[in-house]
Amino acid sequence: MTVSGTLEYLASFRKHWNGDIEADLLKRFQLDPKQKASHLSKGQRTQLALIGAICPEPELLVLDEPTSGLDPIVRREFIETVIGAYQSGDPGRRTVFVSTHLISEFEGLIDEFTIIEQGRELLTMEADAARDRFRKIRARFSEIPKMDLSSALNVKQSGREIEILANGNSEQLMEKLKSCSPEELRCESLALEEIFVASDILKKAKA
Repeated sequence: MTVSGTLEYLASFRKHWNGDIEADLLKRFQLDPKQKASHLSKGQRTQLALIGAICPEPELLVLDEPTSGLDPIVRREFIETVIGAYQSGDPGRRTVFVSTHLISEFEGLIDEFTIIEQGRELLTMEADAARDRFRKIRARFSEIPKMDLSSALNVKQSGREIEILANGNSEQLMEKLKSCSPEELRCESLALEEIFVASDILKKAKA
């Protein structure tokens, strides 16, 4: 079948199909409606499948590694405009469930996330709550003082600098560091990808 024939076939199974979205995505992805689907590249087939998933405008959109095979520019545009526009179109009724290893690419769209390893849940949190809980503290001293930082999730030292991962206790750790008169002290929230790495550290700490 051709690209347009494939989409017509998919639309025949749906009660609702947004033709305007179909036309927009075909243009955005630069897919030729007359081209045979069997002649498409892997990335183009992914694009065609995404159009088929989004045009029915379902209440629940399940995407498994949706950006696999897409080039970086198309990938970013798809995440920011396509998924973003779909979700914001009716935020009270629409949910996007994404399984991905490319966490950083979805950073701005994630409301809640679950980290799974070997089929087991490691951590489930709202994104904002996770960023508030997991923080990175960096401190530089003229000479590294002796401090009890056992309550930190992880501590790394490089020369005169210390990097600490805090798990809900960043304020207490900051006070300890301040009492030792650091030359520089700063604290920032972790990105979700960094939280993914931190969750592995947390798992080992609990073991």
